[in-house]
Amino acid sequence: MHTPVNHPAQPIYRAIGGLTGLYLLVFGVLGFFASSGEPFIGRGDTQILGQGTNLGFSVFSVVVGGIVLAGTAIGRNLDVLINQWSAYLIMVVSLAGLSFLRTEANLFNMNVTTVVVLMAASLVLLMAGMYGKVGSDDEHEAWQKARLVL
Repeated sequence: MHTPVNHPAQPIYRAIGGLTGLYLLVFGVLGFFASSGEPFIGRGDTQILGQGTNLGFSVFSVVVGGIVLAGTAIGRNLDVLINQWSAYLIMVVSLAGLSFLRTEANLFNMNVTTVVVLMAASLVLLMAGMYGKVGSDDEHEAWQKARLVL
């Protein structure tokens, strides 16, 4: 009930979520071409846009970016759900990458820059998911009343 409904900047948040999905998709495609021919979860020196990557992480980025873009294109509050759950997934992956950064368990070949960019992208997607909800006038009024209760 505390998630804003019909926020005045909802179209801007939706566009920001779409741009974040586009970034993930472009990063994944560039990483896919740069790391093709290497092992799927290999640890190498492949970097795209200053971020470490491998074929597995590139495929992950393409899939998540494509899902976010599809949700943005469909709308109807599906984008809100997709943005929020994608944000949580990316947070978990980035924190796991940070945990295993200098070990052999670094399956996605991440570096610190990758972790920071992924965490920023996840926070942007979470923000877009929280402020992008569209609803009826009754839902908006209920949100306004719940917001004003102390």
